[in-house]
Amino acid sequence: MEIIHTPVLLEETIFYLGPRSDEELMVDATLGEGGHSYAFLSRFPKLRIIGIDADRDIQKVARERLKEFGVRIHFYPGWSQEFFADIPRDIKRPDTILLDLGVSRYHYEKSHRGFSFSKDEVLDMRIDPNRGIPAAQILARLSEKELADLIYNYGEERYSRRIARAIIEARSHAAITSSAVLAEIVERAVPAAYRRGATHPATRTFQALRIAVNGELSQLPDLLEAALEALEPGGRLGVISFHSLEDRVVKNYFREKNKDCTCPPEAPICRCGGRRIINLLTRKAVSPREDEVKNNPPSRSAKLRVAEKVLDEDGR
Repeated sequence: MEIIHTPVLLEETIFYLGPRSDEELMVDATLGEGGHSYAFLSRFPKLRIIGIDADRDIQKVARERLKEFGVRIHFYPGWSQEFFADIPRDIKRPDTILLDLGVSRYHYEKSHRGFSFSKDEVLDMRIDPNRGIPAAQILARLSEKELADLIYNYGEERYSRRIARAIIEARSHAAITSSAVLAEIVERAVPAAYRRGATHPATRTFQALRIAVNGELSQLPDLLEAALEALEPGGRLGVISFHSLEDRVVKNYFREKNKDCTCPPEAPICRCGGRRIINLLTRKAVSPREDEVKNNPPSRSAKLRVAEKVLDEDGR
């Protein structure tokens, strides 16, 4: 079994999310290859974990990696928000939830679904190959303006219009179904100086497509809400994000739930009871140390935010 993904901010995650008492239940809501779960189970012998992942292929890798922990680890094949919305009655509410929003290196290196611009693969990009619309179909359906908006809004790509125009021109001759072909189109579309930058010129376009294909930003608020609702009062929710768009959503969500009053500004009097739902354990996002970035370059953009739940929304 080959493990190719290194969990980011591992020590910081353990510091904030390590068990506070015996017999706790943790949900690793984006299990991947199981790196975070392996560390938690190894260090805390009484901890139990439920590992969730929508990609059954990568979950097979995690099952093999974590089999030494026996009944202390259970697996749920599916999307986290669906699990949180309908937690089985025979399972206690989790004391800790970890959401690692990054895409595993496994998907870039082993999934063969076109996540990487450095490979020549079918342009799919779906985490769950049985759900959603492949990236190639999105490229085939959207108008030039829609493509430009998608690449700009989800990839923060300053040359989005030029790239969209090039995609429309290329698809008029042949369908764009290969990751290598798309990378070449993007590279030709941007200025020469941009091609010589520190990152590949197709990086942001591929990010934008991946986010759109998997609904990563559109589903994030609902995922945060479902996770917080499922969490036991006194429990902790940790979220690792990898780009500013995700981090902004998490920061704003935590800030809203940390308010003493959540009534609309125009309300003449407070009707919510003035009780905050969470306490912030990280006032600022936690970033990786220099040594981690040096040893694991994909960690450079990672940010960890952690909140402790005070009470349920209904005041319990």
